[in-house]
Amino acid sequence: MADVRWARIRGQFDAAAADFTGLRRCLWEPIGAAAVVVARPGAGDRVLDACCGTGTSAIPAARLVGRHGLVDAVDPSASMIDELWWLAKDLPQLRARQADVTTWTSGGYDLVQSALGILSFPDVVAGTEHLVGLARPGGRVVLTIWQDGAMAAAGRHLGRAVGEGVPAPPAGQTEGIDRADAYAKWLRARGLVDVEVTVSPLALAMTPDVAWLVIVGSGLREVLAEVPVSELDAVRERYLESMRGEGLTELDATTLIGSGRRP
Repeated sequence: MADVRWARIRGQFDAAAADFTGLRRCLWEPIGAAAVVVARPGAGDRVLDACCGTGTSAIPAARLVGRHGLVDAVDPSASMIDELWWLAKDLPQLRARQADVTTWTSGGYDLVQSALGILSFPDVVAGTEHLVGLARPGGRVVLTIWQDGAMAAAGRHLGRAVGEGVPAPPAGQTEGIDRADAYAKWLRARGLVDVEVTVSPLALAMTPDVAWLVIVGSGLREVLAEVPVSELDAVRERYLESMRGEGLTELDATTLIGSGRRP
């Protein structure tokens, strides 16, 4: 079942790659940049960027580690990796790889980071513990997730537009960790020490174009999987009308950036 879910996620992000790039500047780049500020990769560091997407945290990390450092940027989506190769063509220290990072075997990294990647793992607990194990002893691990309520309004309005709810995370894996104190406790349970959680506020202006990109360029795209292509325009209009009716002009995109060390 986990393999089926992972294949579905990979296909979903392959399909969303172009729209993901459309959201890059207003959503993914600020989130990636905030994560790298907390992670503080240094010159010469070896870094693993897990579920790297198109590189919004991997690219700034590669610039900071410099030519004597290394960033392994890993993502299951071939389309995302193709885009990253093009964006990082002037950064030989960044190695983009299409792979399942939950089975990645190279280790000993000074820093392991993932911006919004861990919640896509078929088994979030096991996947996160695998990432922790890829850091060297004393190495840093920095993992970003959505804060409680972030992106929820977009999912709610899309659910109204298609007549169903948004997909929920697998029971027992992610429930209750989307608050700072609970997330810190959860990260300690994954084996990290010196854990800190930084709240990184972000409000996204919901113009019609951006509001639809939030759906087709993120994990919310999965809700559209069963919608016939001929009905997508109507769903888009119902979605936008639902937001207008509620007066929604900004979307909460606040993240929690958890950091710690492998003992």
